Amino acid sequence: MKTVHIITLAVSALLSLAACSQPVEDNNAASPTDTLATTTANKDENMFRTLTDDMLVAPQITVADVAEAKAQGVTLIINNRPDDEEPGQPAGDDIKAAAEAAGITYIAIPVTHAGFSAPQIDALDKALDAANKGKTLAFCRSGTRSTLLWSLRQARDGMPVGEIARLAGNAGYDVSMIRPLLDQLAGQASGE
Repeated sequence: MKTVHIITLAVSALLSLAACSQPVEDNNAASPTDTLATTTANKDENMFRTLTDDMLVAPQITVADVAEAKAQGVTLIINNRPDDEEPGQPAGDDIKAAAEAAGITYIAIPVTHAGFSAPQIDALDKALDAANKGKTLAFCRSGTRSTLLWSLRQARDGMPVGEIARLAGNAGYDVSMIRPLLDQLAGQASGE
């Protein structure tokens, strides 16, 4: 219970900033300190950003984007954005219906401005462990919350924090705002 409380407190103040952030522009050698990009205004082939060979993140997707996800080998879509967070945002149920029609599993693990919690990390664990062979696409408003939740899960599972930061940075996302929490979770995973 202490870990759940620590995670919620440590991240809730940072989440409001992260939720409003855009991923950094990927210009060959992009770093997390580069100028923020407006990827939601420039939907193109780079909308889905690669964290690992089997994990992609993206800003808000639409029903039409589900076909592109299918074409890229996505077998699981994870929605980290609560419905009605913003006027005009595509409804999760519409994306779920499109995903299911395309043969893609859809799971909602909403992350609000209240912060992350251990149950959300557990839900991501369960979803990824049960995923079919193929890629997973997680999305939120900018892709930041999806990346941060993935990062927390990876740290808890023992991935070195430097590697998490490198992979997120390669995809255009900055995890430095939760670095102390990542270090704590990684330490717990290694028994430190």
